[in-house]
Amino acid sequence: MTTDSPDPAPVARTSLRGRIGRIAFLVVAAVVVIAVAAAFVVTWTIQRSFPQTEGTLPLDGLQAQVTVQRDDRGIPTITAESTDDLFYAQGFVHAQDRFFEMDFRRHVTAGRVAEMFGESQVATDAFLRTLGWRVVAEAEVEAMDEVTLGYYEAYADGVNAYLGSRSGSELSLEYAVLGIQNPDYAPEPWEPADSVAWLKAMAWDLRGNVDDEAARSLLASELATGADPDSAQATLEQLYPPYPFDENPVIVPQLSTLETGTEPVVFTDDAHDGEMQQAATTIEWQEASDVIEAASLLVGDVGEGIGSNSWVVSGDLTESGLPLLANDPHLGASLPSVWYQVQLRCSEVTDACPFDVGGFSFSGLPGIVIGHNQQVAWGFTNLTTDVTDLYVERLEGDQYWRDGVLVPLDQRTETIEVAGGDDIELTIRSTVHGPLISGLTDDFTAIAADPEPGLAAGGSTATAPTGEDADDAEDAEYAVSLRWTALDPGTAATAIFALSTAQNFDDFRVAASLFDVPAQNLVYADVEGNIGYQAPGRLPIRGAGDGWMPQPGWDSRYDWTGFIPFEELPMSYNPQSGYIVTANNAIVADDYPYFLSRDWDYGYRADRIEHLIERRAAAGPLTAQDMREIQMDSEMWIGKRLASAMDDVTVTGAGTRDAVDLLRSWDAQNTVSSPAAAYANVLWSNLVRNIFAEREDPLPIEGHGRLFTVVGDLLDSPADPLWTNPTLGVTSMNEMLAVSAEEAYDELVGLQGDAVNAWRWGDLHAITLTSDTLGSSGIAPIEMLFNRGPYPVGGGASVVNATGWDLGSSYATTTVPSMRMVVDLADLDSSTWIHLTGASGHAFDEHYIDQTDDWAAGVQKPWAFSPAAVDAATRHTLVLVPAG
Repeated sequence: MTTDSPDPAPVARTSLRGRIGRIAFLVVAAVVVIAVAAAFVVTWTIQRSFPQTEGTLPLDGLQAQVTVQRDDRGIPTITAESTDDLFYAQGFVHAQDRFFEMDFRRHVTAGRVAEMFGESQVATDAFLRTLGWRVVAEAEVEAMDEVTLGYYEAYADGVNAYLGSRSGSELSLEYAVLGIQNPDYAPEPWEPADSVAWLKAMAWDLRGNVDDEAARSLLASELATGADPDSAQATLEQLYPPYPFDENPVIVPQLSTLETGTEPVVFTDDAHDGEMQQAATTIEWQEASDVIEAASLLVGDVGEGIGSNSWVVSGDLTESGLPLLANDPHLGASLPSVWYQVQLRCSEVTDACPFDVGGFSFSGLPGIVIGHNQQVAWGFTNLTTDVTDLYVERLEGDQYWRDGVLVPLDQRTETIEVAGGDDIELTIRSTVHGPLISGLTDDFTAIAADPEPGLAAGGSTATAPTGEDADDAEDAEYAVSLRWTALDPGTAATAIFALSTAQNFDDFRVAASLFDVPAQNLVYADVEGNIGYQAPGRLPIRGAGDGWMPQPGWDSRYDWTGFIPFEELPMSYNPQSGYIVTANNAIVADDYPYFLSRDWDYGYRADRIEHLIERRAAAGPLTAQDMREIQMDSEMWIGKRLASAMDDVTVTGAGTRDAVDLLRSWDAQNTVSSPAAAYANVLWSNLVRNIFAEREDPLPIEGHGRLFTVVGDLLDSPADPLWTNPTLGVTSMNEMLAVSAEEAYDELVGLQGDAVNAWRWGDLHAITLTSDTLGSSGIAPIEMLFNRGPYPVGGGASVVNATGWDLGSSYATTTVPSMRMVVDLADLDSSTWIHLTGASGHAFDEHYIDQTDDWAAGVQKPWAFSPAAVDAATRHTLVLVPAG
């Protein structure tokens, strides 16, 4: 008799499973231990860089006690007895919250990003070194009066006091990550020129029409091939039409004249006891398609929507009887926000310590850029005047032609230091107009390679003087130079403090006379009930050309001949209308005696804002809530035109017909939850691409506002040849609209499904907040540390709630109302504020993105200004005291 024995295989399998189970448990346990340890290290690393916001902190360099009170959003109010201590403390607090941002910015403005991030940034550094922002900033610091220089030096001392107390990851999490790639990197002490140079970066962000000028030049060259000159010019002017003066408003329809004093104002300072004479003066971590784009990404994306809204309403129209001032500058989306909100207060306001001001500053820059003091409020929008010109230069070796004579090129050599690589020597060459920038970018290099078709009318290279021994014109070497007001030393770094201490419109205009670069529309309101507007800036007077196309550098007739005198710049004071609106639209009518620009925003935002102000004022007195609601208005002008045009168009497919039906009852508002807004914007994108880009010879599709005008005119001209596109087999306007509508439906089905009523514009148009540096590293775990989102967003391009997106690329939000504020001159404590992210630049700090949800929803919150209100709102108090 035999006894059955167990099958050895199942035993073995059981044993194997047991061993695997134990191994798995041990692996999981090890992973958990490692993860917990890593989490502890990461948490410890993150939190050790958070700022101290409570208690008492002794600091070398302070003269007396300074109080830093923070509210529930981490926004500081700094109170000091002297200006030295006030700006010292501002520098210290900026560094507490935003030092890595500040450090990165100064490397950008100096063309030294390769020192931090290696070889991938050499080309961008070369371009920025060629522009020479840091050189100009140093010249501006050198020319400062003693008092202003004292403010910048005190600020730098405060930043350096913070640097002296911490290092590496104690400063910011980014330094821990950067140390993996570049372990030898350590921040240098802060200098005044580091602060001033950031104003040059902002000027670049708002630089005007240099990109359009280059694009027009290249397009002119393409159109000149196989076409008669008149036809090519007509096409160019159709694609870049003039401002629609008969349809959209100008900022100053009637110039004001005032007997206002513009004598230099005098400030005294307790530390310097001097005078400030203010005289008006005439990781492959970032990929980009070219150097211009790379530079723009570093300082703020110059995408669709760069601009701004601001308006001011007289007390004659308001419920309180005093003015309301609204402002929302449109800039590239960034994390952290480009703005830093802060209040600066002298414990006793005197001539020696004149500051009691709150608003938005830039981290790295002392003072307040936009905001209010006890008497006046002010806001900015981009002036959009043409302050940049391209010149085609005819070179011969190290010389260039000027009026028939060879002149030596100015040359200087700089060294680009590269983390992990060899130093690179860079030779920078300049003419009388400015630095040579061809050879650094594809577009400018292409213009230099074939300059004649893209030159300003009358500027043919055939007219270039050759001289007896020079080569023939067709064999000449050409280059492109840049003439730009920001490359001349100016006084904007001083104007900031003059604005902060202005007590009336005269003071405001003196401050405006100093705000030369970037040129801005300045709106004004005061507690006496006055409203005003001033166009400041160093605005060129041109010779033979108007800057619409590159000009011949060898002919001095095309040079700038001076600058518009400040007293002749557009100004408005208490206009009869009771309001002033600026939205990058044309400033004045065409009869203004000086040329300002041909490249305004086309005025759709300005027209809508004026319409809403007038409509609401007709219904009753205006309130601050009315201003906030106007800022969030999302009506899409071209969307209304498309909805109307589609009434006469037959489309195929039940789904497309359902999609078109969405437009019939749409209110034209690009709200987050709107299916019709989603379809209208995708239809707009497809239509623009089909008319202009999907052709044998593609035409440019940059600039929604410009294309609103171009396509609006086309919709009124069904026989226009642009409606014919052989590439698509389209021969009429209705065919083009039908094809575009069907493609838009198919595209949206691929993105959000075939249930048309479930489409959401906000999801399609969402914003992902991306850190300007490590958030684009290409390494997912690192990006997850610093980036946030996506967040659904309403609005759109060239609407009042101006959340821009790039045609033909993506519907995602790229440019934003970087902040929104409504200042109520009847109750400054009730004035409301919001900006894109939060006060902190530290990832995982509670104030890193604590304002984003409110920003996306259009919510603004009051910000305490009076001492009693600040005390009531305070959640944390840090007292800075002199060491010892």
